[in-house]
Amino acid sequence: MANDEFFLEPNIGKPADKVGYFASRAGFDRFAAAYRDGMAELPTPSEQVAVATSFGPVRCYRFGAAGGTPLVLLSGRQASTPMWGTNLPGLLAQHTVWSIDSIGEPGASTQQRPLTRPADQAAWVAEAIAGLGLERAHLLGVSVGGWLATQVAIHRPERAASVTLLDPANTFAPLTWKMVTASLGSVIPGLPMWARYRLLSWVSGGVQVDDSVPEGRLIASAMRDFTSAQPKPDRPSQDQLSEITVPVLAILAGRSIVHDAQRAAATARTIPGAEVEVWPVASHAVTGEFPDRIAARFAEFAAGIS
Repeated sequence: MANDEFFLEPNIGKPADKVGYFASRAGFDRFAAAYRDGMAELPTPSEQVAVATSFGPVRCYRFGAAGGTPLVLLSGRQASTPMWGTNLPGLLAQHTVWSIDSIGEPGASTQQRPLTRPADQAAWVAEAIAGLGLERAHLLGVSVGGWLATQVAIHRPERAASVTLLDPANTFAPLTWKMVTASLGSVIPGLPMWARYRLLSWVSGGVQVDDSVPEGRLIASAMRDFTSAQPKPDRPSQDQLSEITVPVLAILAGRSIVHDAQRAAATARTIPGAEVEVWPVASHAVTGEFPDRIAARFAEFAAGIS
């Protein structure tokens, strides 16, 4: 299978502009092989397109028949479409689903311009939704993908029918020292793969992560082989949160090492009309731990939105 079946002119070797890139061809090939293996585990996409945005082309996959207000999935840091394997069957039962690989993250999209502020992040998502011929969409994001969905709600609310946030990182509470340590450690050059897997397992609530897990192999390759140029995901201000008009469902993981879940929930409840829940036994790997519960809760939430 040729690289360009999925990938849109990937940046290989350090570019002049501050954009994400694969350090070498060998590193890209490693990542691409893991990506293909991960995609092979998913339902076959009904449509696969590339959408032009101001910050580069975005790879988008549609699952299910077109129609209605679709759901758009936003992956976490170092992740991409293959991470949604356990979630797609349940989500597809109720909605058309689009998964888009984020600009600036390792995946099949390609960053061509620097991202300098949160409004830039919201802009490329809004442009991708418009480029798919959609007026608006429900957004569901996990971790940094939840932060990204929140930025769309703040800066480009006309494109969001609703946002569902699964343990969003640096959105409602500061990152813990544990998460900062894991994030910094994961990008140390030359770090052995077993150590990267150990860090992933720590963030994911102790779940096994190794080469036998396609998602783990993909993210570990991303840590080793891809250099991100994402700006720091600044936490939204209280004023910004209080002015959100888009319907919000926030699910916080009680065992998350990313933040204090209760503190995050208290801040999330300042969003007018937000539905906020803490799932006590969930970790930051909530998408893999509770796929059916997430699908049912999202369907219930979205059913009340016109």
